[in-house]
Amino acid sequence: MESRKFTEIDEEFICENCGKKVEKLGYTSRDHCPHCLYSKHVDINPGDRQETCHGTLVPIGIETNSKKGYVIIYKCDKCGKIRKNKAAKDDNFDLIIKLSANGALDF
Repeated sequence: MESRKFTEIDEEFICENCGKKVEKLGYTSRDHCPHCLYSKHVDINPGDRQETCHGTLVPIGIETNSKKGYVIIYKCDKCGKIRKNKAAKDDNFDLIIKLSANGALDF
């Protein structure tokens, strides 16, 4: 089994879901929009940008982890794969609470 690799890429982008400009995170790689929590299916391993799907990763739930804190669970709207990403310090906490209580966000 191949070990998971992490490539740190911290870059600005425009969120394809809400249209807001997303700034660099500054302490690790930015992998989702802090405003709406949506992401894009671009990585096979974190930061590698090798995934060809490029579907929208829709936030469908939250896990809590004593080491990582809140972890956002995503489902790709194109291929159906499930992915997980650690919540960032500047994420919309109201949406994290809504996800933990109700599941998928309605936009």
